[in-house]
Amino acid sequence: MGGMIPLSDASRRTASFPVATTGIIVVNVIVFVMELMGGDAFVMKWSEIPADITAGHHWITIFTAMFMHAGWMHIIGNMVFLWAFGPEVEDSMGPLKYLAFYLLSGLAASLAQTVLLPHSTIPNLGASGAIAGVMGAFLVTYPQDKIRTLLVLGWFVDITAIPAVLLIGVWFLTQLFSQVGSVADVKTGGGVAYAAHVGGFIFGAVTARLFENSRRASE
Repeated sequence: MGGMIPLSDASRRTASFPVATTGIIVVNVIVFVMELMGGDAFVMKWSEIPADITAGHHWITIFTAMFMHAGWMHIIGNMVFLWAFGPEVEDSMGPLKYLAFYLLSGLAASLAQTVLLPHSTIPNLGASGAIAGVMGAFLVTYPQDKIRTLLVLGWFVDITAIPAVLLIGVWFLTQLFSQVGSVADVKTGGGVAYAAHVGGFIFGAVTARLFENSRRASE
């Protein structure tokens, strides 16, 4: 996220070990290793192509694409974001509800991207749409928290606590305005699935309360 890399929640500790978040990260790493071994053929087979989905083909890729990544920086960045926000959201929902929420956020993100660019033949892949849902849920569930953040401004590097509202808000607005700016490219949307990020985030923010345990984590 530009010069701000979220590391962890600075305001609280989770009540239990984040089993589901850890499991999701492990699965993403395993799939990435499979990508490295399988090459382009593997990537093309399991990535989501909107034009195929709208034609009624390869629907399974709506699910599989959210565990795939385009390179080392892509997966590292996504997993860092997931680890920064996922454990606390999992704490508020419980592992099973959180896992269901994560997968549904990914599906909502894929649907948003496909609806906006139904004829695109560019493969979509990555966990960022599902993670955007987690970020939306975090903002709704823990709006007062601060995020321990690696701040990089040129040669200046520091770790500081930034309000979640500011950090996530800036991220969301960046995705939203980037999507608006890429609408003119009707075939690729600019090459980045901004619509998936926006769609996943909105889904997460709107539905987070529905997945929370009856004994909600205290703020």
